[in-house]
Amino acid sequence: MEPTTRHATDPATPSPSARLLPWPSPGGKPCYLLTDSGGGYVSRLADELEATQLAMAADVLDLARPLLDDPTSPYTEVRYAGIRLAECLTDALRVAESRGLRLPAPDTESTEDAYGVVEAEVTERGLST
Repeated sequence: MEPTTRHATDPATPSPSARLLPWPSPGGKPCYLLTDSGGGYVSRLADELEATQLAMAADVLDLARPLLDDPTSPYTEVRYAGIRLAECLTDALRVAESRGLRLPAPDTESTEDAYGVVEAEVTERGLST
């Protein structure tokens, strides 16, 4: 099956196997990759771009921190740093969302069991919630 990218404006809702790509469409909307496996060219390209975006965010933060810590920093430099930091944060949030969407669904039975154990311990000790 050939991978395709789908824009968020398409009528079809992205399936659970759709991957949010680390770049927007030309119109600024999210792009999704629909594929049967994660080892294709576009998936590898997206992985590399995510790694680059996160590394750039760390570099920008390292450069901006001293500027922001200095109360005598010129306004234009602080503003420029803020704009670059906002761009990096946007990229990092897209990466986090993409990776979060690809996590396996939690096992609801074990979660309910864990809550049941905690609730039983509180009731046993005479504490109320």
